Amino acid sequence: MKLVIKFCILIFILFQYTIGFGQKNSEKLRKEQERLEKSISVTKGLLKKAKSNTAATLSELRVLENQVKYREELLKNFDSQIRSTELKIDQKSQQITELEEKLDHLVFQYKQLLLYAYKHRSKEGQWMYVFAAKNYNEAVKRKKYLIKIAELQRKQKQIILQHQRLISKEKTSLEKEKETKIGIAEQKKLEKEVLLVDKKEQEKNYQQLKKTENKLASEMQLIENKKIILKQRIKEAINAELAAEEAKRKVNERKITANKSNSNVSTSTANSSTSSNNKTSTTSNSTAEAPKKTVAISETKEVALNQSFESNRGRLPWPVEKGTITEGYGKQPHPKLKEIYTNNNGIDISTHRSANVRAVFEGEVTSVLSIPGAGKIVIIKHGNYRTVYSNLQEVYVSVGMKVKTKQALGSLLPIDGESLSVAHFEIHQVSNGQINRMNPSSWIAR
Repeated sequence: MKLVIKFCILIFILFQYTIGFGQKNSEKLRKEQERLEKSISVTKGLLKKAKSNTAATLSELRVLENQVKYREELLKNFDSQIRSTELKIDQKSQQITELEEKLDHLVFQYKQLLLYAYKHRSKEGQWMYVFAAKNYNEAVKRKKYLIKIAELQRKQKQIILQHQRLISKEKTSLEKEKETKIGIAEQKKLEKEVLLVDKKEQEKNYQQLKKTENKLASEMQLIENKKIILKQRIKEAINAELAAEEAKRKVNERKITANKSNSNVSTSTANSSTSSNNKTSTTSNSTAEAPKKTVAISETKEVALNQSFESNRGRLPWPVEKGTITEGYGKQPHPKLKEIYTNNNGIDISTHRSANVRAVFEGEVTSVLSIPGAGKIVIIKHGNYRTVYSNLQEVYVSVGMKVKTKQALGSLLPIDGESLSVAHFEIHQVSNGQINRMNPSSWIAR
């Protein structure tokens, strides 16, 4: 009997674990579905505004490519959800079969117990069975045996009822999973139809842009030249900031050294002076300690800000409220020109025309630059890190300002003849005087 109970408990625990694992996997897939649907919604909104222009543009093509990519990922997500649901349906069907088999066996055992109880149903018969014992100890054992038989009947009945409830629960859950599968399949069907429409639009844009390959190649060269200038100006600005910080540090060190010397002289004089001179010496010592404390507090704040920025890797907000990454970090193939690659020191995000750009983290504005034909640039310091925001038309901040996370820094340059603007965003780490470029895609939230 104990083995039967243990077996039933084990089955129940395994069911609960399987259900819990399946739920976690389903929840993960649903969250991914929500993320993709949100991305599609953003690109759809950008394309809707871009449709006001009859001619296809490179920016529109890149946004449309993202939309197609997100839809394809969403279809894969639906496939994964359907496979997950099918697996759960198979598991639940198997569980129901195993439970029903076990229930049949339990019912058979219970019938045997009832039959035995019926044959020995009279209390007189039970007492006769006890009194027929040869001695007192045997009578006690026979009585305990009869009690165990009755207890066994009760427990067997409880186990049967428990199995019946489990089967009923699993059957209800099975029906829900089947309904979920049908719903996901319908969503997949609709998404496939929309994907075909997007791909036709994509092909149409390709054909339009194909006629202007020479123009695109010229524009591409201009863009690459601007990137080279941008890279140089950003490097110069950060190096200038580092040089200014180093100069400031040396000035502070000289002040501390000078104050120490003055303090030593005052102390020496105080040892051979009156009590009033002792007072003057104490004041000099306090003045010597002040720069030390100021530098220490400043360094502590820098370290804290640096650590705080690092701890938010992968969770930083986007530099624009809504947008889609249309050019990633590093070497990227051109969406139209064959065997042509671009080198991106950050990422480019297409968004609504003249949209605001915002700080991804709190910090201090250290540089505001302007490049003819390429807009304005804002650099913000976060400890040992710098975030760079370029392609701005207007700037709302100035050097030395403390900014908060998501604070507006400026508005983007509009693209002639288009309903979109492109934000260029970079992240740099300063380490031992060296400037290291980082991939912003791994820092901002998905």
